[in-house]
Amino acid sequence: MITNTIQELFDRKSVRAFTDQEILPEEKELILKAAAAAPTAGNQQLYTILDITDQELKDKLAETCDHQPFIAKAKMVLIFCADFQKWYDAFQAIDCESRKPGPGDLMLACSDANIAAQNAVTAAWSLGIGSCYIGDIMELREVHRELLHLPEYVFPTAMLVFGYGNEQQMNRKKPERARVSDIVCENGYHRKEKDQLKEMFQYNNCPGRDYEAWMKAFCNRKYNSDFAKEMSRSVGEYWKQFEE
Repeated sequence: MITNTIQELFDRKSVRAFTDQEILPEEKELILKAAAAAPTAGNQQLYTILDITDQELKDKLAETCDHQPFIAKAKMVLIFCADFQKWYDAFQAIDCESRKPGPGDLMLACSDANIAAQNAVTAAWSLGIGSCYIGDIMELREVHRELLHLPEYVFPTAMLVFGYGNEQQMNRKKPERARVSDIVCENGYHRKEKDQLKEMFQYNNCPGRDYEAWMKAFCNRKYNSDFAKEMSRSVGEYWKQFEE
């Protein structure tokens, strides 16, 4: 039986063009409350949500996040930060014999932040409000750290832009996802052979097209791109802080 919640998860898609309709304060509050209600490790809520309301800051983020003007036009912009700083500061404030945060703490905080972000996305869609993840917030570590006043143990893991989507965005077809059988392995990881990989990726990414040509183009456009290299560099710099 498909419930309303499950159907909304099936239907939700990224929205990158918005109408002038404002998001009401009570709608925003519901979205933020839904985010805060997300599952979290040990009830620590290892994240902080930055509510970007200053238009000048939104304009800057539209440029620093890979020159995407629609970010500046969004009615609501939230940045979900993996945050171990608040717990570390609390430990230090009462003289706990605490170690410095490590890579495991960062990964756990990233999970918490992303789970909260997805709650926000789902809540927004249920209200008729579209959204889009902006992974580019993980790039340009030095710039974003200064721009957002991020302390040592805070990492911007996801940015979300929200708004009521225009007619074209709301009516366009959602990209096909992989089949469940392609992404579920029973009782352990099963590495796929070359022909299995082709069949899996061709199914939803390039049906009826030259698979090898598509894969090479995708590799160059995404994996080998300058923004992907910058993201790895930037995330690596954050990672170093948790290794010291």
